[in-house]
Amino acid sequence: MSKEKQFVSAEITPQSEDFSRWYIDVIKKAELMDYSPVRGCIVFRPEGFEIWEHMRDELDRRFKESGHRNAYFPMFIPESFFMKEKEHVEGFNPELPWVTEAGGEKLEERLAIRPTSETIIGHMYSKWIQSYRDLPVLINQWANVVRWEKRTLPFLRTTEFLWQEGHTAHENETEAREETNQMLETYRDFCENYLAIPVIMGQKTPSERFAGAVDTYSIEAMMKDGRAVQAGTSHYLGIKFAVAFDIKYLDRENTLQYCHTTSWGVSTRLMGAMIMVHGDDRGLVLPPKVAPTQVIMIPIGPPKTREQVIGRVDELFAELKKAGIRVKVDDRSDVSPGWKFNEYEMRGVPIRLELGPRDMENGQVVLVSRITGEKRIVLQSNLKEEIDGMLTEIHNDMLERAKQFRVDHSYSVETLDEMKSLFEEQRGFATAGWCGSDACESQVKEETGATSRNIPFEPLEHKSTCLVCGEKAAHTVVFARAY
Repeated sequence: MSKEKQFVSAEITPQSEDFSRWYIDVIKKAELMDYSPVRGCIVFRPEGFEIWEHMRDELDRRFKESGHRNAYFPMFIPESFFMKEKEHVEGFNPELPWVTEAGGEKLEERLAIRPTSETIIGHMYSKWIQSYRDLPVLINQWANVVRWEKRTLPFLRTTEFLWQEGHTAHENETEAREETNQMLETYRDFCENYLAIPVIMGQKTPSERFAGAVDTYSIEAMMKDGRAVQAGTSHYLGIKFAVAFDIKYLDRENTLQYCHTTSWGVSTRLMGAMIMVHGDDRGLVLPPKVAPTQVIMIPIGPPKTREQVIGRVDELFAELKKAGIRVKVDDRSDVSPGWKFNEYEMRGVPIRLELGPRDMENGQVVLVSRITGEKRIVLQSNLKEEIDGMLTEIHNDMLERAKQFRVDHSYSVETLDEMKSLFEEQRGFATAGWCGSDACESQVKEETGATSRNIPFEPLEHKSTCLVCGEKAAHTVVFARAY
């Protein structure tokens, strides 16, 4: 191993040694974030924020294609709004920060800093919706939210984070549930076909569902340490918030009815999941569709050919940029090519392009894949097509690798003792039967540290008995330790 490679590797803790430390090493060294002076809050550095921008823009495009429009609601929410939906306020009260003074005066009513927006949006919908002609209302909001977390981890769980939250209102349960399912599928497709993250779709158990929801559905992803991340949720709220906030409409028979509402969201937690699903001991491995730089161009060769090589690199750079590829040139003369290779491997750039004097003579370049390390010599005349094809291959390879990792770390258990032994020795997900009892679910958490992730729509197998009490299983559930 070269000294350059040893130096870079020494700055990143191996995953097998300490996965959490590896994660912090990587996101700091790759300059995705930095810690702010406020506990639990982070600063998104440009490299990290650009990843979020690509994610945001793609999701926004999908939302708009399905008829949703963006709006923005205040981040300060009156305390009385939370009191209108008892289950909702009980679920969020431990995480709520309150504003009690402003302008040197004590407020007559405390204001919560937005943890989620069902209450204030419900208040506005009650003003906007009068008739069935006003429905459906399909609104999304891009915003920041605050939840006073006791334990924080950059991107995955922070006091303040960025997200989108969709809030819709419908005439009846059928339409609202169709919306709930449609948005969950949107998230699944986005994770798998944009971020190369395979997920398990399913319904949350009652103890794990969103505070105030009738039903909560989630997509769950497996990290490389075997832990789960809830990558996205979609909630059918029934008429609970409509009753609390008086969201009514006159139906086609001129009868007053309550709206059926939904909410759904993903956050910057997806960035943390993406890093933990794909990263390796060399650093980040970024999915091509969100990578700030898809191709890093590195001129190589002796000083006497430098000017000529850089001239051709600049020409190819202009062609690729015009073709819509996110490309960057590193032509620094005070850093060796080997150092650059390791630098951009650590940053997760999908493709490295090398061009030297011999390549110029032959009208070719060398392309190197971040994920496989494969070197491919291609003609400059066909460069755009070759890069497009390689980016697609990299995405597909990343997705298949992540799927195989999940297969290799998914287990079937019959009893609680078996699950306890499993999580003491292995990392991953465990599928088990569950009778539907809160007591049995709580016992699993107490004795194994694992929580129910969801009741998968398509379980690999159907369990017949509950792992705790041995009674007939009402559901087959995926359990895992989670972030």
